[in-house]
Amino acid sequence: MGIKVENVSKRFGDFQALEPIDLEIKSGSLVALLGPSGSGKSTLLRLIAGLEQPDTGRIYISAQDATYKSVQDRHVGFVFQHYALFKHLTVRKNIAFALELQKWPKDRIKHRVDTLLNLVQLTGLGDRYPAQLSGGQRQRVALARALAIEPQVLLLDEPFGALDAKVRKDLRDWLRRLHDEVQVTTVFVTHDQEEAMEIANDIVVMSNGKVEQVGSPAEIYEKPASSFVMSFIGAVNVLSPDQTWKSLHQEASPTAEVFLRPHDIEIFLTPQDASLPATINHIIHLGWTIRIELTLDNGHSITAHINRDQYRDLGITVGQRVHLRARLVHSFEGSPSYSQTVSQGLGI
Repeated sequence: MGIKVENVSKRFGDFQALEPIDLEIKSGSLVALLGPSGSGKSTLLRLIAGLEQPDTGRIYISAQDATYKSVQDRHVGFVFQHYALFKHLTVRKNIAFALELQKWPKDRIKHRVDTLLNLVQLTGLGDRYPAQLSGGQRQRVALARALAIEPQVLLLDEPFGALDAKVRKDLRDWLRRLHDEVQVTTVFVTHDQEEAMEIANDIVVMSNGKVEQVGSPAEIYEKPASSFVMSFIGAVNVLSPDQTWKSLHQEASPTAEVFLRPHDIEIFLTPQDASLPATINHIIHLGWTIRIELTLDNGHSITAHINRDQYRDLGITVGQRVHLRARLVHSFEGSPSYSQTVSQGLGI
């Protein structure tokens, strides 16, 4: 039930939505297509679903060539961002719709719908109409309807984008548990980095119609393959390559920018080896994390993240002079495949 994409590309008029790409998604995995608007992620999902046809290349589902198969013949379930439920049908009828088209026996349909209502935690709500449900409940109905046909692959296009933050968080947790139960190969599109990191086994980072990197959430975050991935996944300071920073990446080009995660910055009250002085401009409390915004003596602005215990121990205030040191610094040069990591407690 895996998916294989070989040299697949797609153009809409003068716009190259997807450059020729190769991608393999393992059977039973939960994969996020992550990127900004226009990166090609939704186009790739629609090509896998059969809603669009590729200009070049082949698409294989469960080792079978599905490039020119119809949506129905691909045995995929598709969930849209805005649910696309039938307003005039009850929850039960919405879930049963495709099964009735396939002329399943009535008793089998009832059993399947009852099973799915229990699976998506909507038991007892089968006779309600979509307008009588919350946004999160409607999205779960859409997922149940997609699962009704027992698809080989489940595809979700920004499934939680229309929901508020609390409901999105709850549904993320629920989708992860649901996937563990049904074990269907699942691919979902999102532009939300936290959502991808929290749910997916693997992340496909996309930009300008290309795949920038494929890997686990930890690999993507800790070993970014390009400056784009470094900048897009998580908070980062991007610093110009002036003389102050050259000691950090002596083997890289002097034009290479320096990338530094806020949590990789240490704050001291007194000078340390390989540290630089800075002035605190703002202190922002974000629960357990404290965001410190500072200015270095050369005029660079920089952000550091520390926890509440560290903040309490330091006793720092706005306007105070402190000293900063980096635990880990990245620099990138040339193509996205090049990366150099400097990670020996160097000063920033």
